[in-house]
Amino acid sequence: MVKPLNEMSLEELGRLFPIILSEYNPDWPAIYASEKELIEHAVGKDHIKRISHYGSTSIPGIIAKPTIDILLEVSDDCDNEELIRNLVDIGYLYNPQPRDPPPHMMLMKGYTPEGFVGQTYHIHVRYGGDWDELYFRDYLILHPDVAEEYSKLKRRLKEEYQFDREAYTQGKAAFIQSVVKEARNEPGRIE
Repeated sequence: MVKPLNEMSLEELGRLFPIILSEYNPDWPAIYASEKELIEHAVGKDHIKRISHYGSTSIPGIIAKPTIDILLEVSDDCDNEELIRNLVDIGYLYNPQPRDPPPHMMLMKGYTPEGFVGQTYHIHVRYGGDWDELYFRDYLILHPDVAEEYSKLKRRLKEEYQFDREAYTQGKAAFIQSVVKEARNEPGRIE
């Protein structure tokens, strides 16, 4: 019998869902746009302050884990339990994230006890704000040389941490923080 995902250890999850890097796929923006419509329909536009495609699949030309990262900013009065139910109804798995900014939640699609199935998505739910991830995305779009540095870092980290998602993510943290600091000080940020 296959264990449910929520009963697997981090090591088991790392083996089941290794770090996979893909060359940039020009279809990723359209894949995001289609999922955005599905999310808007499920959640209701009146609860959404902003929805954004971010992460490496949103940056033309760089390698990426082929996961579409979505920042879903909701209104302060959004019913979070209803939001979760509506997203679970369209195939997402709810994952509480106590260390993330409020409302401390992420939802994922494309993960099963047998491994990846179809396109993977991560929805990071937050209240409206000024988020580092968007600064990072915009800076890399404007600075292809820095985006290439980031690609090289990800390749190296994948070789070292292919089955350890937490270590892979932590290995990128200092680079991301330095880019965000630079981006926040740069005029002409993309909105």
